[in-house]
Amino acid sequence: MAKRVAVIGAGVSGLSCIKCCLDEDLEPTCFERSNDFGGLWKFSEASEDGMTRVYRLLVTNVCKEMSCYSDFPFHEDYPNFMSHEKFWNYLQEYVEHFDLLKYIRFKTTVCSVTKRPDFPESGQWDVVTETEGRRDRAVFDAVMVCTGHFLSPHLPLESFPGIHEFKGQILHSQEYRTPEAFQGKRVLVVGLGNTGGDVAVELSRTAAKVLLSTRTGTWVISRSAGGGYPLNMMSTRRCYNFMMQWLPSRLLNWTQERQMNKRLNHENYGLNIAKGKKPKFIVNDELPNCILCGTVTIKTSVKSLTETSAIFDDGTVEANIDAVIFTTGYTFSFPFLEEPLRSLCAKKLFLYKRVFPPGLERATLAVIGLIGLSGSILAGTELQARWATRVFKGLCEIPPSQELMADATEKEQLIKRGVMKDTSQDKLNFITYLDELASCIGAKPSIPLLFLRDPRLAWEVFFGPCTPYQYRLVGPGKWDGARHAILTQWDRTMKPLKTRIVPGASEPRYLKAWGVAVLLASLLLAWKSSLFKLIRDRLQDSRSPYLTPWLGRVPPGSRVGRLVSGLAGPGGGA
Repeated sequence: MAKRVAVIGAGVSGLSCIKCCLDEDLEPTCFERSNDFGGLWKFSEASEDGMTRVYRLLVTNVCKEMSCYSDFPFHEDYPNFMSHEKFWNYLQEYVEHFDLLKYIRFKTTVCSVTKRPDFPESGQWDVVTETEGRRDRAVFDAVMVCTGHFLSPHLPLESFPGIHEFKGQILHSQEYRTPEAFQGKRVLVVGLGNTGGDVAVELSRTAAKVLLSTRTGTWVISRSAGGGYPLNMMSTRRCYNFMMQWLPSRLLNWTQERQMNKRLNHENYGLNIAKGKKPKFIVNDELPNCILCGTVTIKTSVKSLTETSAIFDDGTVEANIDAVIFTTGYTFSFPFLEEPLRSLCAKKLFLYKRVFPPGLERATLAVIGLIGLSGSILAGTELQARWATRVFKGLCEIPPSQELMADATEKEQLIKRGVMKDTSQDKLNFITYLDELASCIGAKPSIPLLFLRDPRLAWEVFFGPCTPYQYRLVGPGKWDGARHAILTQWDRTMKPLKTRIVPGASEPRYLKAWGVAVLLASLLLAWKSSLFKLIRDRLQDSRSPYLTPWLGRVPPGSRVGRLVSGLAGPGGGA
């Protein structure tokens, strides 16, 4: 059974790993190469240390109730979508509340992680680290790799003919911090993901012209849904997820496309998805307005570059380009691991449930955070950490290494032959993936059982937003405050919006809850009353050529006859 655990990285994933180790009575030691925790959420004016950081004006894409640690809600006064300062403050509160700081060794780089000679029996690892020029070696029973996606910038210069002749500034979004440095310049942004959209919008306020180049197009969604509520809370629900599992994918795609274009006709804005390309989404409230106002211009793929110009696939040319910013993503690697483990970990397809690499006699190494989710990655990495620590302790089991390796190799062959699609780069369904992990540790809530024991809570769990608190209701790691957190999640959502209270404008809570039902019942009663009155009037009208002959053939003692008599009134219908 594992006892000492090495955690590599003190970002959002690393912090949850430390806490999960403590929950399972393990002894974590976290190695962080920078001088603070928080990973990319710790803003810095410069990127001289080579680490990826958030840019200054970044705002979270997932609302606070959907992106918190499952046993540590945000304060009710926090805005639903936060700046990086607010989010880092939350991480600081989390660290202080659970006393995690003492387990982190800052300014420490992990140089190598290698299996001990007796690894098949012990499962132990030799970890070599370097702190301010001094090397240290230690033995750990397990290792949790939390270096994430954003390690090395992906800069595909070879795909852009003429790029080396370009005389302007060339940089990756990792180096971008503020828009002021591009005051009055003509800037080309290559790549339309979340970062590309954000950078283009920011630059539009200072640059002379902003061109945004995309090969595939994208769906642009807002942070808010109907009524102004956070979109994540309105759309990420178990009831919707249940329906999507049964409805045909073509119908779902058609419905989704209609809804997207209902808000914003993507073809008119040059944002529509190219044929044959996988659909993707970005969250950006301002990009459509920037396009509408002409401060951002959407362009096709860059065909080539000259000393000062960009030539696009559609034949258009933009001259006097001052800077090209590549928002083309990142490559992840694990330079401290030995081969073939390094290559196995780099292939998401090979990782069992995106966590455990195959080929290890002992499951004592876990990769945490190497996932893309259709929701908050923080919630996903926390469940990964909860599961991994229980596997380390021997409380949960995974299939034998030979079986995992054979399964991964088979998938790879099927993909090469075109029989199976490579889905390793696709985003995982938030609820489906978290339920899968929660089932492994016994923390997935049973909806039918919940309806029997606690109908009010069950209603919120199934029909309400699938917030992370749901995975603290039962099983190992159960939190006594989970039920209250779920039942008050809308209070925390609405609190920061209620900064101007209009007297008499707020209705009682029970009217909010039952308003729709009461309205429907009233309409039904009104409709039935009008219908009954209409039938009675027609029955009493002897000039009706349609009802009178039929009524004459109705036996007065039958159920229909009694009903008709009641409708027609005393003496009517005879």
